Amino acid sequence: MDQVLAILSHLREPCYTMAFLDAATDLRISELLALQWKDIDFAAMEVRVSRAIVYGVVGRCKSKVSKKPVPLDQTLAEILVSWRRRTPYNQPEDWVFASPKANGKKPYNPGMLVRRHLQPAALQAKVRGKVGWHTFRRTVATLLVENGNDIKVVQELLRHANSKITLDLYAQAVTSAKRKAQSEIVKMLRPERPKLTRLTPNTEGVSLLTNPLAPSFYGYHFVSR
Repeated sequence: MDQVLAILSHLREPCYTMAFLDAATDLRISELLALQWKDIDFAAMEVRVSRAIVYGVVGRCKSKVSKKPVPLDQTLAEILVSWRRRTPYNQPEDWVFASPKANGKKPYNPGMLVRRHLQPAALQAKVRGKVGWHTFRRTVATLLVENGNDIKVVQELLRHANSKITLDLYAQAVTSAKRKAQSEIVKMLRPERPKLTRLTPNTEGVSLLTNPLAPSFYGYHFVSR
């Protein structure tokens, strides 16, 4: 946990948002890079996983279970909102983590991100050993177990297809329980929240589709703290 926090403190955008999202949701890097803005439902506060990118090729997710919506914590939503306002590729069909070198037509290359960002950040943080996207994915499972969450909730959040992996002995977890479990992870990953724009219901109907720099989209209004 301390190592993940140390690495995060040395990451710049967009790697910081990518790593934070990875650590809090357990998304595979192939799923994370395949996200488009239309997949992030800020109204329902969830992320829809519908595709994966492997070796630059867009394809299906690993399994049907992998397609289950991932709950979106309030802080995660704010971090994504902040990134969306910074990137020029912020339309519904754009990749969430579009590569400027590819003019936004492709997402970043995961191997390049590891070599140029994750590994240098790990060196700065004095973290030894192999560091990659798996480093952040492992954090989710570890923290969920340490927090003593219901095993069924853990299975749902980690999207395990095989019930034996998480000892499927409990009743179906509800969405609120999943979001609560994820929120506990987010608080541990980001104990001191910086000043971010917060989300409040938008009644003005301003659309990001017509104005990429509009102060509101998807039913939310940005209010500076």
